[in-house]
Amino acid sequence: MAFKLKRSLREPMSEINVTPFVDVMLVLLIIFMVTAPLLTVGVQVDLPETSADSLPEDIEPLTLTINAKGEIFIQESKVEFDKIIAKILAVSKNRTDTRIYVRGDKTINYGRVLEIMGMLSGSGFSKVALISEPHKER
Repeated sequence: MAFKLKRSLREPMSEINVTPFVDVMLVLLIIFMVTAPLLTVGVQVDLPETSADSLPEDIEPLTLTINAKGEIFIQESKVEFDKIIAKILAVSKNRTDTRIYVRGDKTINYGRVLEIMGMLSGSGFSKVALISEPHKER
């Protein structure tokens, strides 16, 4: 009888303990929830607010950003003013039907934003749009 007791202690346990697995998954979920909003941030600009509806997005557009210092960025890479068109043509593979979103800081001169938008449409880009923050209800 003593031999049978020892044998039952040596048998492998057939149940899986899922508590550590659930703990790890919850920690990963929290990490992804905290880091996900940080991944969408590009160049920091203070956009003006508007109550207009957002545009539907089929494919991801190019984003041209003008920050408060007047620096110009295509996506997240800084470009000089005179090289904007060449850079956008290179990124869009010479497709002038590419959608371009212009993000201008609300403290930047409106004429500067229009100058860049005019330069884009003068180069054949027909889908140029301004981006703003949604109007916050008070």
